[in-house]
Amino acid sequence: MISLGGMAMNKNVSRMVLSAMLIAVGILIPVIAPIKILIEPMSFTLASHVAIMVAMFVSPSVAVAVALGTTLGFVFIAFPLPVVLRALSHVVWAYAGAYYLKKHNDALNSFAHTALFVLAIGLLHAVCEVIIVLPIYVGTTSVNDFLYMVFGLVGIGTVVHSTVDFIISIVVWKVICHSREVSSISNVKEVKLALHTK
Repeated sequence: MISLGGMAMNKNVSRMVLSAMLIAVGILIPVIAPIKILIEPMSFTLASHVAIMVAMFVSPSVAVAVALGTTLGFVFIAFPLPVVLRALSHVVWAYAGAYYLKKHNDALNSFAHTALFVLAIGLLHAVCEVIIVLPIYVGTTSVNDFLYMVFGLVGIGTVVHSTVDFIISIVVWKVICHSREVSSISNVKEVKLALHTK
């Protein structure tokens, strides 16, 4: 018979193992991904946010651990400072999203709610990344170039990139949440992506 303390420890170990696996995936994707678009100051790597977004479905602590772990991985890989700082800003939207999902674990049970959540996370993600790149480009380019680079590429580009990665995350989550171990430690049990379900 398993004691309650043992069950709590098993859940903590499961969270730690899942966090470590997501950190590894989060570091590996930007390194080996075949689909990358680089338009300074922005880089778009397909699925680069999936690990953090999947972590949001589990818990705030897992989301923060994965965001910090991937940032540290980028430091060790020697990614450029703006990339590392943008990765560090992921802690903000990852925690906010995971905290909201913890309080409203049925928030993604309808297409409309899922779409609103995806948009909100995309906007918060974009605001965080714009704040990171603002000091780099203030006063270094013309006003038109500044607006295009910071608000166009980084701002709007991040919303689009975040949305695409979130859709991929939902597909990944629909597969892994069927695992009893993952389901037992996760705040989100179900996500609706389609307008109509059978």
